[in-house]
Amino acid sequence: MTEVDAQPARDTDARGTLGTVRNAVLLLQLLSEGPAHQQLTELAERSGLSLPTVHRLLRSLTVAGLAEQDPRSARYGLGPELVRLSQRYLARLPVLSALSPYLLAVRDALGVSVCVALYVRGSVAYVDRADSSDAGPYREPHRVAPALRTAAGRLLAAHADDAGWEAMLSLADEAARAQAIAERANWRSAAYLALADADHGGMEVSVPVLDGYGRPAAALAATVGAEQVEHAAGHLARAAQAASRTLGHG
Repeated sequence: MTEVDAQPARDTDARGTLGTVRNAVLLLQLLSEGPAHQQLTELAERSGLSLPTVHRLLRSLTVAGLAEQDPRSARYGLGPELVRLSQRYLARLPVLSALSPYLLAVRDALGVSVCVALYVRGSVAYVDRADSSDAGPYREPHRVAPALRTAAGRLLAAHADDAGWEAMLSLADEAARAQAIAERANWRSAAYLALADADHGGMEVSVPVLDGYGRPAAALAATVGAEQVEHAAGHLARAAQAASRTLGHG
């Protein structure tokens, strides 16, 4: 059996422009996981696509700047054009502009770093932050985590549509899925969520930032000591409400 004959249905059934775009997105997703640069054969194996298909798509993505090939190892990684596109996208989000005037004030009131989080396909991306003076030498200007592991992610996923909710569940094990399903209604109705932050210590406290239609457009979050949860929630909520009023008048 030849390599083409053996390739799975996702390669043979996804013909035409839609299939090409879907396969290219799949490769970009795989490039975002694991090491910074990956071998062509590894990407073909993980994607289930044939080696010629992966090579052709990666060449096209490289020409577009969405992927890059390391000249020494010949391995592929994400390309710099993604930075420009992501920054243009973030610059056009009204919720980030609405929150910007309040981040420093909340940071100063709490004495900790304050973050803005967006929900993206089962993950939570922390896209803006105001660092505290004692944040340490190692900053995290850009952080992405499985939504279920963070208070901000749980809050935003609980308010997502069914497809968005299922995207989060697909990244969880059976026990975590069962817990999330049981708690979704509570997460949706909560004024704020607090969850132990294993990466930074303390409790991550998060509140929703509602858009002009009353839907969470983002979450505002800070990690504080357990005794400060309610105090932090109050400051975060007031900032979120002020930003929401701005969005409602937009």
